[in-house]
Amino acid sequence: MVHAQTDPQARQELAIAAVEAKTRKDVSWQELADAAGLSVAFVTAAVLGQHALPAEAARAVAERLGLDDDAALLLQTIPLRGSIPGGVPTDPTIYRFHEMLQVYGTTLKALIHEQFGDGIISAVNFKLDVRKVDDPEGGSRAVITLDGKYLPIKPF
Repeated sequence: MVHAQTDPQARQELAIAAVEAKTRKDVSWQELADAAGLSVAFVTAAVLGQHALPAEAARAVAERLGLDDDAALLLQTIPLRGSIPGGVPTDPTIYRFHEMLQVYGTTLKALIHEQFGDGIISAVNFKLDVRKVDDPEGGSRAVITLDGKYLPIKPF
């Protein structure tokens, strides 16, 4: 049976415990994803309390982290989503995404509507990929792909 959370506290506490176990065991997000048989972005989001894992994946992640059966069960519950409290984020990495949307949000909206029409990009039917690539000018670049299904507005 599928169960849903109505309070984010249990998943937040599990996320804290899972990250502590991940650190103690020196396990990467990719290793957890490999154990779960799912994408690294999805498993990371799930462990951080933003998605429910399928039962087998939840058990594999819990086992890899040394978490108990209750934790594996909790990883399967549908969370109350949203990981950034109100206001402007203070974490520099998260703030930069906020800044990107402040600068390019209206551009993205204009281009999406021009190419697709009136609608939204789903964050449910969605894929995320993060890659590190060499910068020809030196250093590295982050290539972040947000791949969401377009959902048109339907007049009724």
